[in-house]
Amino acid sequence: MNGKDVLSLLILGAIWGGSFIFMRVAAPEFGVFALVEVRTVLATLVMLPFMFALGGWRDIRLHWWKIAFIGVVNTAVPFVLFNYSSLYLEAGINAILNATAPMFGALVALLWLGDKLKASSVFGLFVGFLGVVVLSAHKVGEGEVSIVPILTACLATTCYGIAACAMKKWLAGVRPLVVATGSQIFASIALLPFSLATLPATMPSGIAWLNAIALAVGGTGIAYILYFQLIASVGPAKAITVGYLVPLFGIVWGILFLSETLSLQTMIGGVLILAGVALTTGVLARLRKPKSALQN
Repeated sequence: MNGKDVLSLLILGAIWGGSFIFMRVAAPEFGVFALVEVRTVLATLVMLPFMFALGGWRDIRLHWWKIAFIGVVNTAVPFVLFNYSSLYLEAGINAILNATAPMFGALVALLWLGDKLKASSVFGLFVGFLGVVVLSAHKVGEGEVSIVPILTACLATTCYGIAACAMKKWLAGVRPLVVATGSQIFASIALLPFSLATLPATMPSGIAWLNAIALAVGGTGIAYILYFQLIASVGPAKAITVGYLVPLFGIVWGILFLSETLSLQTMIGGVLILAGVALTTGVLARLRKPKSALQN
């Protein structure tokens, strides 16, 4: 990667890490459904011109039910679940749990698509789940939250894994930005009745609105466009490494802006999760290849 790509990767990690800050601030005032509705509608408005420029409307009409499924599983449900968990968990904790998505994706691919798992990947799943257990034991042991918010965050990342496999199986030939935009449209439609039924009793504050807009425009619309530009520039294998930066930025932003604290047990759990993801996705093996090539 050149300097521009590295900078884009850092900016994307910072934006997605900040998304958990925005959720943490906005969700209590908007409610879990209304916040997602604001997020998906505004994100759609940001991405729609780019999709039209690609001529992607035809693909949405052609594959509408598959993209609608992605909209529900990859956007509507996980966004709602993370909004719920953000009511009880620190932004940094949610950012760490978000990193489990590739692990659950590998597990779903094994069960659904029949993908093979290497011994290192199986060990990675074990290490990653151990990290979740360590993190959960610490939070529940504090007596401040139950296991439910942690489970909802993990269910959200499982949804990401299901959606990734569905896209691989059904939408491999459709441009990712078209799928992303279409999924926001269908998520907005699916969540509208729930949002209207759970509108906040009072108008959210200006701070809550600023965080909701930042979450929608920056954390979803601009971030998706930046991510797909990275995929085009450096390839998906390198672009996906942004997942290792998101927990780092989520923790840093939480400490700086919300005065969150980071315990030793949280750090241990986070390291185990990231190590598990690295093993499961084969990142460590890919990093070792250039070294062995140099030795030859």
